[in-house]
Amino acid sequence: MEALIWISLTVLVVALPLIYPRWRLRRALSRPLPPEAELMLQRNIPVYRRMSPELQQQLRRMVVQFLHQKKFIGCEGLEITDEMAVTIAGQACLLLLNRPSKVYPALHTILVYPSEFVAQRAEVGPGGVITPGRQSMLGESWDDGRVVLSWDDVRRGAGDWTDGQNVVLHEFAHQLDSESGRANGAPYLGNPASYREWSEVLSRDFQNLRMHAMYRQPTVMDHYGATNPAEFFAVATETFFEKPYQMAEHHAELFAEFLKYYRVDPRQWMSPPAPPPAPPEHPASYAYGW
Repeated sequence: MEALIWISLTVLVVALPLIYPRWRLRRALSRPLPPEAELMLQRNIPVYRRMSPELQQQLRRMVVQFLHQKKFIGCEGLEITDEMAVTIAGQACLLLLNRPSKVYPALHTILVYPSEFVAQRAEVGPGGVITPGRQSMLGESWDDGRVVLSWDDVRRGAGDWTDGQNVVLHEFAHQLDSESGRANGAPYLGNPASYREWSEVLSRDFQNLRMHAMYRQPTVMDHYGATNPAEFFAVATETFFEKPYQMAEHHAELFAEFLKYYRVDPRQWMSPPAPPPAPPEHPASYAYGW
C-alpha cells in the first residue's frame, strides 16, 4: 500500500507540470475578452470591424491566449498598459486566423521600447575585420523566444493600415518563418510539395525586387524586402495585409501563395484604393508665324 502511494505521488509530480498549464489555459479561454479590450482592437486594428463575426471571434480567443501565455516587458522606463498588450497581441494574431496554430509556441517575451532603440551589430569590413557597430531599430525578432518592438512604431502602424508598413506584422512574420527551423523566407507549409511552387514564386519576385531596389524604381513592396529572403517574406506579409489590392494586381502569383499560406483574403476587409486622378488635359497649342 505504501509503495502504491509513493508511485501515485511520483506520477503526480511528473504530470503536474504538464497538466497545470493546460488547465490554466482552458480556464483563461473560458472567459471572454473584456469589452474594453475589444474596443482597443477596434481602435488599433482598423480592419477588425469589417471582419466576419467568425474571424472576430477567432481573433478575440487568440488574443486571450496570447495575453495569458506571453510576458510583456517595458524597456527604458516604459510602463506596459493594457492598450499596448492588446494592440500588439491583436495585430500579431491576425497572421494566425484560419490556421491551426498554438499561438507562437516558441515565443515567451515581448520587449517594448518607447520609440526606436539601438542594437549592437558586428560589422564585417574589408579583409574580414569585425568591428562593433550600432543600429537604430523599430523591431527585432529573435530565435530565442523574444520579440522587440518600438511602441511609437506600433502605434504608427495601427494608424495607417494602407501603407504596407507595420512593425508587428513584420516581426511576427519572422516568428512564423522561424517555425520551419530557421528564418529563411520559407515558413512551415505543412505539405512538402508546396515548397517547390513557393520557392519558385518567392525567388523570382525577390530577385525582381532586388533589381527595382538597385535602380531605385518605385514598387508595391518596400525595398527593405530586397535585403534577404527572410526580410522579403516579412515585407511581403506587411504588403499582403495592408495593400492586398495592389499586391494582387502587381504580384498575382505571390499574392496567390500568400492566400494559401495565411488562409484569409484581406481584400474582404478593405475598400479598393481610389484610382489615380486623371492627368490634366494639355491646353491647345498654337503656331505663331512671325
